[in-house]
Amino acid sequence: MLRSGSAEVIWNMIGTMSGLEQWFADKITVSDKLYTFQWGKDERRTARLINIRSYNFIRFHWTDDEESRTYFELRMDEDELTGDCILSVTDFIEPEEEADIKKLWDFQVNTLKREAGL
Repeated sequence: MLRSGSAEVIWNMIGTMSGLEQWFADKITVSDKLYTFQWGKDERRTARLINIRSYNFIRFHWTDDEESRTYFELRMDEDELTGDCILSVTDFIEPEEEADIKKLWDFQVNTLKREAGL
């Protein structure tokens, strides 16, 4: 959960290239709907933007993933009682990767919170 009133800040961090570069990847280039994410000097992965709904979610499919129905998604919702922003991450993974991927996303979301000042 993130404090109330943070929806615009969170959206800018997950829904824009410059925001994603602050916490998710070191560099991002976009060509049409293809996003190339770069970490360090050598690691790169390309994802196709599947869908985006402003102030709600952004969904990508890794182009090197053979399973066409997989994606990773960053979704914002609002807690009806508190008005706090809830950020959810959906990522399709192999069962044996679950613990490592959960740690990775926890680290990434903590970086997002720190970079956004939340």
